[in-house]
Amino acid sequence: MTKFATTWASTALAAVLSLSMTASVSAGVTEEDLANDQMTPNDILTNGMGRDLQRYSPLDTLNKDNISGLVPAWAFSFGGEKQRGQETQPLVYDGVMYVTGSYSRLYAIDLKTGKELWQYDARLPEGILPCCDVINRGGAIYGDNIYFGTLDARIVALDLKTGDVVWNKKIADYKEGYSYTAAPLIVNGLVVTGNSGGEFGVVGEVQARDAETGDLVWTRPVIEGHMGTLNGEESTMTGELNATWPGDMWKTGGGATWLGGSYDADTDTLVFGAGNPSPWNSHLRGAGTPTEGNTGDNLYAASRLGIDPASGEIKWHYQTTPREGWDFDGVNEVIPFVDKDGNKRFATADRNGFFYVLNREDGAFVQATPFVQNITWASGIGEDGRPIYIEEARPGDPAAAADGDKGEMIFSVPSFLGGKNWMPMAYSQKSELFYVPSNEWGMDIWNEPISYKKGAAYLGAGFTIKPIFEDYIGSLKAIDPNTGEIKWDYHNEAPLWGGVMTTAGGLVFFGTPEGEFKALDDETGEELWSFQTGSGIVGQPVTFEMDGEQYVTVASGWGGAVPLWGGEVAKKVNYLNQGGTVWTFKLPKQLAALK
Repeated sequence: MTKFATTWASTALAAVLSLSMTASVSAGVTEEDLANDQMTPNDILTNGMGRDLQRYSPLDTLNKDNISGLVPAWAFSFGGEKQRGQETQPLVYDGVMYVTGSYSRLYAIDLKTGKELWQYDARLPEGILPCCDVINRGGAIYGDNIYFGTLDARIVALDLKTGDVVWNKKIADYKEGYSYTAAPLIVNGLVVTGNSGGEFGVVGEVQARDAETGDLVWTRPVIEGHMGTLNGEESTMTGELNATWPGDMWKTGGGATWLGGSYDADTDTLVFGAGNPSPWNSHLRGAGTPTEGNTGDNLYAASRLGIDPASGEIKWHYQTTPREGWDFDGVNEVIPFVDKDGNKRFATADRNGFFYVLNREDGAFVQATPFVQNITWASGIGEDGRPIYIEEARPGDPAAAADGDKGEMIFSVPSFLGGKNWMPMAYSQKSELFYVPSNEWGMDIWNEPISYKKGAAYLGAGFTIKPIFEDYIGSLKAIDPNTGEIKWDYHNEAPLWGGVMTTAGGLVFFGTPEGEFKALDDETGEELWSFQTGSGIVGQPVTFEMDGEQYVTVASGWGGAVPLWGGEVAKKVNYLNQGGTVWTFKLPKQLAALK
């Protein structure tokens, strides 16, 4: 071969390799990458560190023996005056950390140095109506984009490298009370979102969009009587009109899908929770003696729904609190696991104070046990999965009051902020326990007359939250899902309002409103390590590996619903400082070698 031919061949081969590499890079994050997210600890592509939301890492470099060596690597400030609650979960990909902040901001940060690479600020309009602070819980990565939602009920796709807007789509009308705070869920090239706004008489809905274009593929309202869509055409009605709702109440029936969902690959099912029915005053929703042909359950509010990801059709439902009247919602995350007998199960810890286990194939009830103390509204959950109500513990009907102005006030446990609220629990494949951040508190609650007005609060109730124990409110519990037994219980003076993560190293990470980021022994609950971050933690910790070292990250910044809605509890913690910092820690290699 001549020198020219050799040079030409080498150049051609280099061009082919270059094109191949370019194609590989441009492919970005794939469905296979998302499916394997939990088992690839060098990156974090999904909310929950895996679409099953187990928040479990197989990393064990950092463990019970060397956790004392965990030290700060860098800290990143969100900056400016826009602090408030930082409930985000960071994502990690290709040497970059992606973190959302309050007021619908998103930052790209160099993973090694903590230096900002780019920042995106949503242009929020005047008049947004967020229920529970201006928080954002994180994004999702797919292809060459990162996706996240904004407080004016939009979903945005940004270029991973530049932060440039690829597309920006409207989920719902913020002027009617809709907003969006959850991390999106991506399955088979679809970006799946819920909505927020349950206190404004909105209608909860799950939507799926083409990840490349943002075009709607299907919608599924979660309140009976509303029509779903598929490929731009009406598909099927949700439930059966007026089967469980009286009159036209279903039209403003609530059920906001505000926490997002999980994905069970084994059954190819999206699992979303639906929030409280609207209004809170259950007596206005026909929730007393069921009318002829009407059960009064108010489906599918306060329910978990199994949804077909291809069509948006509802496969099954399980309602935790039928004819709900305490704002217990039903949105808490649903996590797949395998029980001691090898059965495929779901677990969910409800705001109503009960820990549920469901069958994964059809969502059927398996068992439920209380995980907080002194529950007043029900004496237990029956074998049919329905609560055994204590009816005198239901807030009274204003229409039955002498002045018709205020129903009988009752003291209810748990409070409407829940035995467990949004803050995600974790499941350890090592210990086979769930780690549930919970709170022990109650509330005075009463019903009031209310009528719907677009864009206005639609509660029909008043309340005051109160602690029930003098020395603590927050309680991180280790729960055996096979029996419901609480293996250990770690108490905290202030309410717990942030996420939990567990690792194969036998560690459980979480943060407190007092600013402490902690690691506990997964078997005993013993505190092994703590670091003061300077502000209350309501974020979601993650861990990842880089250059052979294990890192742990959490956002610090006090806020969320507690200081806004917490009544007497809020007064107890009003000394806590707001903030906005991403803290990243690492275990140096020389200490890791000692394990």
